[in-house]
Amino acid sequence: MSHIHIDLISDTATRPSAGMWQAMMNAPTGDEQRGEDPTTLALCEKVAHLLGFEDAVFLPSGTMCNQIAFLVHCRPGDEVIAARNAHIVRSEGAGAAALAGAQIHPVDTPNGIFSTKEVAPLMRPQRDRAPVIRMICVEQTTNFGGGAIWPIGTLQDLSALARTEGLVMHMDGARLLNAVIASGHPASTHCNGFDSAWIDLSKGLGCPVGAVLAGSSDFIRQAWIWKHRLGGAMRQSGVLAAAGLYALNHNIGRLEDDHANARLFADLVTNTPGIRVFPEIIESNILFLDIAETGKSTNQINAALLKNGIRLNAESATRFRVVTHIDISREQIQTAANAIKTACIS
Repeated sequence: MSHIHIDLISDTATRPSAGMWQAMMNAPTGDEQRGEDPTTLALCEKVAHLLGFEDAVFLPSGTMCNQIAFLVHCRPGDEVIAARNAHIVRSEGAGAAALAGAQIHPVDTPNGIFSTKEVAPLMRPQRDRAPVIRMICVEQTTNFGGGAIWPIGTLQDLSALARTEGLVMHMDGARLLNAVIASGHPASTHCNGFDSAWIDLSKGLGCPVGAVLAGSSDFIRQAWIWKHRLGGAMRQSGVLAAAGLYALNHNIGRLEDDHANARLFADLVTNTPGIRVFPEIIESNILFLDIAETGKSTNQINAALLKNGIRLNAESATRFRVVTHIDISREQIQTAANAIKTACIS
């Protein structure tokens, strides 16, 4: 897809910057399996401190972070409470069931956020024929909920309920740092009361690969067992970990630029005949466009956009997802917005 120069399909479309490449080339490395890779150790220590946990482990992907968390926390027959439109429900190949033997109890919510009002009625006395409710999982920010940010109060209330009921709290923090910048609350505050959480390095932070899962020392010890079972250590992983360290040192504050660009895109396409923007208030770097009223399909619109090197993510025949990121400038947002307006009304 070398002809694509404005790629709004996902914030995973980012490429390493010159500074990140330099950090990767200069990274001191060692055998990760033996605990001898200094760059990976530094990354894990930094993320554990950032999120407020004792320890952390470097993994290839955020999906692997979620699946290892299920494998450590859950047993076959356990139940995980999560939003119906959460990433673990829609985009992880039913991994919780396939690997950990855990089923997900979905909570209906348009923006991916639920409260104790929805969860408390799900609590039930344990009996032999019922699944064991084991975990509450939240996704910060909500991918398919339009980048909505869980309020700190809601997270604290759910954590209090979990403690009362003896449940585990896990955070899918794929875009946690977007929530940090938008909310003004540190990551450790968002993770307070959680048993495990992770951040993705390959989305808004601009790294080519990787995520870091954090928790207690005992949790990470068990997570390492599953890391080996699912594929093993990454050996001289410092080459990749260096990108993560660079990103955490240089790319967190600028996430606000992505949020501003998402709001700008929404403002530019709002009031275009046939286009509806969701959510009405853009909180981070994700938004959706419903084009059903244009009478055209997303395939038709994307075909027109691709001629100009622009790409959006078609969620359905009438719905686009738009995700801003480090490789998209304000000027490119204006170009893309004008292009989709033209494609929809022409």
